[in-house]
Amino acid sequence: MTLFKQLYAYRELLKTNIKKDIRGRYKGSFLGILWSFINPLLQVVVYWIVFPYLMGRGAMDGQNYLIYLITGLIPWTFFMTVVAQGTTCIKANEGIIKKVYFPREILPISMVASGLVNFFISCVIILVFLIGSGTGISYHIVLVPVIAIVEATLALGIVFILSAINVYVQDVENIVTFILNMLMYGTPIIYQLSQFGSSGILYTLIKYNPMTIIIDAYRSVFMYHEWINWTGLGIVFLLSLILLIIGYSIFKKLEKGFAEQL
Repeated sequence: MTLFKQLYAYRELLKTNIKKDIRGRYKGSFLGILWSFINPLLQVVVYWIVFPYLMGRGAMDGQNYLIYLITGLIPWTFFMTVVAQGTTCIKANEGIIKKVYFPREILPISMVASGLVNFFISCVIILVFLIGSGTGISYHIVLVPVIAIVEATLALGIVFILSAINVYVQDVENIVTFILNMLMYGTPIIYQLSQFGSSGILYTLIKYNPMTIIIDAYRSVFMYHEWINWTGLGIVFLLSLILLIIGYSIFKKLEKGFAEQL
């Protein structure tokens, strides 16, 4: 309850920080917020051109690979960007932390919130491709915000932990970048999970990867026009809440030494 009271008391600062994070991503850029569309679009084009040849033409079982790719890559980009930038959010604001008191948790929260806004903007790309490819849009997309909240909760729990530890151990930034790159290939974004059906432990690890369940949920509502796996997403949400509580506890414990370490 203390967290919510502080967030309410400093709500204007939170709003300002979210706006600053959104604008700061493309500050000084000629195209500005259009990069929210261009960046994921360029990634999709590269994978769309290269990976069908690497996997073989029959790997997608007749599915539209472009739509499969875009409905996985854009949600993944949201998660990856938030975790990577959230890890450094305390160090990046060391000047204001040393000079002014405010709830430090505003920094990770605003980073995740701005990423969420950016993700919803990027969803326009998905809708355009769904319509342009003939896949179409169904009423199931009303669940996109629900899935996004689960993903944001998971990301926030991770960011609380990493941003606090990164103040004390600078190697964390490089380790996180490596792990995120590995995790991308441990999530069925550019390939189908069925391709690993005979891989035993590897198949199991990928299947129960929380991001696999989240990406599958996005594809269910965007691509397949069906309801999500509520059981799977519910378990991920519960685990995300537990991680969020643990992460916040770690953040508050390490917060006391931020000013001295920065």
